[in-house]
Amino acid sequence: MNLEDQVGVEQVVQDLKEEVRKEFLTTLNVPAEHVNLLKLINAIQRLGISYYFEEDINQALQHIYVAYGDNWNCNCNCTSLWFRLMRQDGFFVSSDIFKKCNDKEGVYMDTLTNDVQGLIDLYEATYMRMPGEVTLDDALIFTKARLDDIAKDLHWANNIDTINQIQQALKQPIRKRLPRLEALRYIPFYQEQASHNKSLLKLSKLGFDLLQSLHKKELSQLTKWWKVYDVAKNVPYARNRLVECYFWAQGVYFEPKYSRSRIFLAKVLAVITILDDTYDAYGTYEELLILTDAIQRWSITCLDVLPDYMKLIYRMVLDVFTEMEQILAIEGKAYHIDYVKEAMKEYMRSYMKEAEWRNEGYTPTTEEHMSISLISCAYKFLLIASLAGMGDIITDESFKWASTYPPLVKASCKLCRFQDDIVSHKEEQEREHVASGIECYVKEFDVTTEHVYDVFKEKVEDAWKEMNRESLMCKDVPMPIIMRTINLARVIEVLYKYSDNFTHVGEEVQNHINSLMLHPMSSSSS
Repeated sequence: MNLEDQVGVEQVVQDLKEEVRKEFLTTLNVPAEHVNLLKLINAIQRLGISYYFEEDINQALQHIYVAYGDNWNCNCNCTSLWFRLMRQDGFFVSSDIFKKCNDKEGVYMDTLTNDVQGLIDLYEATYMRMPGEVTLDDALIFTKARLDDIAKDLHWANNIDTINQIQQALKQPIRKRLPRLEALRYIPFYQEQASHNKSLLKLSKLGFDLLQSLHKKELSQLTKWWKVYDVAKNVPYARNRLVECYFWAQGVYFEPKYSRSRIFLAKVLAVITILDDTYDAYGTYEELLILTDAIQRWSITCLDVLPDYMKLIYRMVLDVFTEMEQILAIEGKAYHIDYVKEAMKEYMRSYMKEAEWRNEGYTPTTEEHMSISLISCAYKFLLIASLAGMGDIITDESFKWASTYPPLVKASCKLCRFQDDIVSHKEEQEREHVASGIECYVKEFDVTTEHVYDVFKEKVEDAWKEMNRESLMCKDVPMPIIMRTINLARVIEVLYKYSDNFTHVGEEVQNHINSLMLHPMSSSSS
């Protein structure tokens, strides 16, 4: 898209945004229209353009929260949508409202049992559940089983759209989907709905393409940076995953205003991938001691003592952080990078501890392993790194909060750790590798590997519940920070759900990247 075309598109986008805002105004103060208001918000979010309407959406949901509290009085379908939207945007509403969807014997009403959209909406709502919400646990079991039956029922065989919708929901509920990938899927689906809003559909396509153009520029910039270091030649043992690292960062935040943060995080991810491979599979114990010490000291003078092949890696680390420091210095925020440095030092110490265990042939207890591996999974460090450059919403308190390892961050780390252990366990044990959490659990509790897989899968779901709870409890933490944590977890759901799709990039991830980066949306019919 050339500059002239882009300017023209941006003007059309502004006009369309104003049209949509008028719908907010016409429905906000009319209680009879509040169901339609929720449906509008749902469409905007799933079409991937909520960043255009952040204030409008927050104002609308705040209005509904004040007007109804926990007493939303609509049918069960609309209750599910109301509940999911309220909770995912930080409004605590009680799950007790779903008890009215049961009959006197606690069985879901026949009308819901045969209502596919109602089942899907309730199913999606259950993924906002917190620990101890038995009503939602039961609702999930019921809806999942019923939807699975419908998907296999020959009566529905000719209704391809319905079957696809069910299968996509069962594979990955909305709560666990990356917004940008959801937009890819939802825009064509929304277009086929007879009731779709033409202005909203056109805006979603044009917005997708404008953002795609920005993301292409960012990836081009990153590619030029990467070529300077010629990683493929100079660090041949390491995974060369720059594009996938950008996809990861793009999953954490795709919005235009986070461009510089996204570029920084992509660089950080690319560098720590090399460090991971160095600690995990290449460096000797003695070399890793030297590298770890150099990172703790964080000084260009350390280059002199490093093995030759580590010099480039160390220089990359210093360069990435120095560049971001210089960018933030313009705003008087260069010191924010100090928080990121300290987080990285802690992260590298956890790597070194694992290298020590491997060197000694030591299998730690499960608790001992978790105390280190929840840090070595990198998610605490990556969250802190992701905050750099996000703008005025990020303060010293933001970094201090993340650095204290609060429950929300810990839950995200648990999800990453357990999911990674499940999919990478077999391959890691085929070579010299520190005992994984699965090996530690098997040894300590004398159970089978398959049993531990089931335990860890349950722990992944528990982590999601914890994140849901903490995202509602962290009242002093701005929602954009909370969403970085949620989106980091969502990336894991894409890259590590069934296999290690970061190390072994499969067709599905390649298709995701191609669709996001290469294929414009507005070229499809509207």
